[in-house]
Amino acid sequence: MISSARLLQLVLLVSLILTGCSTSRLTSSPQAAPHNRTNVLLIVVDDMGFADLGSFGSEIPTPHLDQLAFSGVRFTNFITSSVCSPTRASLMTGVNPHIAGFGNLVEELAPNQEGQPGYEGALSDRVVTIATLLKDAGYRTYMTGKWHLGKTLDSSPWARGFERSFALLSNASHFSDMRPAYSPDPNAKASYRQDKEILDSLPDNFHYSSQFFADQLIKYIDTTDEDRPFFGFLAFSAPHWPIQAPDSAIAEFDGKYDEGYDVLAEARLNRQKRLGIASEGAVLSERPPKGQPWHALREDQRKTQIRAMEIYAAMIAEIDRHAGRVIDHLRERKLLHNTVVIFMSDNGAEGHDFDETWPEHAFPEIRRTIQARHDFSYENMGRSGSYTFLGPNWAHASAPSFYLHKGFASEGGLRTAAFAYSSNHFNDGSISSALITPSDIAATILQLAGVDHPGNRYQGRDIAPLRGRSVINSDGVLQLENKDRIHINETMGKIAVRQGEWKLTRMPPPWGTGDWCLFNMASDISESNDLAQMYPEIRQRLESAWLRYVKENGVILPNWASGY
Repeated sequence: MISSARLLQLVLLVSLILTGCSTSRLTSSPQAAPHNRTNVLLIVVDDMGFADLGSFGSEIPTPHLDQLAFSGVRFTNFITSSVCSPTRASLMTGVNPHIAGFGNLVEELAPNQEGQPGYEGALSDRVVTIATLLKDAGYRTYMTGKWHLGKTLDSSPWARGFERSFALLSNASHFSDMRPAYSPDPNAKASYRQDKEILDSLPDNFHYSSQFFADQLIKYIDTTDEDRPFFGFLAFSAPHWPIQAPDSAIAEFDGKYDEGYDVLAEARLNRQKRLGIASEGAVLSERPPKGQPWHALREDQRKTQIRAMEIYAAMIAEIDRHAGRVIDHLRERKLLHNTVVIFMSDNGAEGHDFDETWPEHAFPEIRRTIQARHDFSYENMGRSGSYTFLGPNWAHASAPSFYLHKGFASEGGLRTAAFAYSSNHFNDGSISSALITPSDIAATILQLAGVDHPGNRYQGRDIAPLRGRSVINSDGVLQLENKDRIHINETMGKIAVRQGEWKLTRMPPPWGTGDWCLFNMASDISESNDLAQMYPEIRQRLESAWLRYVKENGVILPNWASGY
């Protein structure tokens, strides 16, 4: 005779199978979570260049992050989307952004993309987040910082697997004034959501974004039961524009950039070569179209440019300081030894200026509102109420051997600094040149946690299967990716197709030719020598891969050319 308890287990098992859930979720319930399961701390920064950490060639002091990077594994071929939301969508779901709801940045949707599947501007119902799966498996799940994956409650961190969250829903001032980075409404406040609730004001201890997001994550971690692992997502909004930092932090860089961005670019590239981050044959890339030689600037222009870089450097240093507080707290609580720390930027450095970001013909109301609500004076640069961009010249120095910056399908927009550290899996101080993507990080986190992705069905609904590939194998050993793998990026009509050492791109003028261009990444990381005519069969193969991607992912190319 079957006992009542056993009968209940069988009924539950049948129910799980009928609703499309994997049986592994039954054995990885909160009550069954083993005490020794791996904690995960995922740190994401916004708009940081490839060479902006000390461990990747920078002169900016970043000792806390560098200690982990030098001890762990640095990824030198980490490929994101060219803007934030598509990257974050892949990172949270392990699938392509066109499936996850972010075929384009919501602020840049073209008329023919609006309302179409894959262009919802919020995480779609066709995906399940890794936070949800980890929570199902008994993890405590926490998120602080920039979300930018939907503003409604249904698309919020709370609804997408995070049991505690303090989320900036879009871009905003880094201080407590709650100025949104863009809005046509002169009275609008930046959108913050704490768990389920939209906030009318920020807490009294919100002094600066990086400080508060770290404070809040520490607070959440301290509520974790000792017998349950945690997944913490620390999503800094820095160093996204408007670039701002505390006065004391900016003062530390006074006079450090007086020689200008051309000298800095050369120094960083040489440092990258010594570190093994760049090859000995790497050269400075072509200057961006709006870039200017340092010697061509007037004295007042140099003064403003120097100040912008001092602010930006302070933002990077503050990221390191506050990330370091979280890491030190884990060490003090004896949690770091069983925690994997993964760090990445969501795209390359911001190289646009105010006029490119908010052109009069496209965004007249937003442009006028920003100008009315902010103080653009030199004296106020970096402070509350300021509105400063890093610009194309310093962005070039942030990735000196890469062409262009955020928003483009060139390496300056797609390839970012990333590393992983743990005492168990990533601890040999190595450098990996394997092509790795945000969806791979999602797969890796699930692998580390021992959680299976449910495949095509989750809780009775169809979902997209996991597209990413874990960077570790079943034994926890780092595995290099397959050279035959094809990876495709498309945002705002700017396209990149990668396979091994080959990269096919198409971008409109003046950033590209408007036609397909082919580059060899092994010998031409700066994308300066188009080989499309020399290797037509490779061009055709990669173009065919792009056409398959369009069909499989429902890509709708925009019917307007965004300068962003």
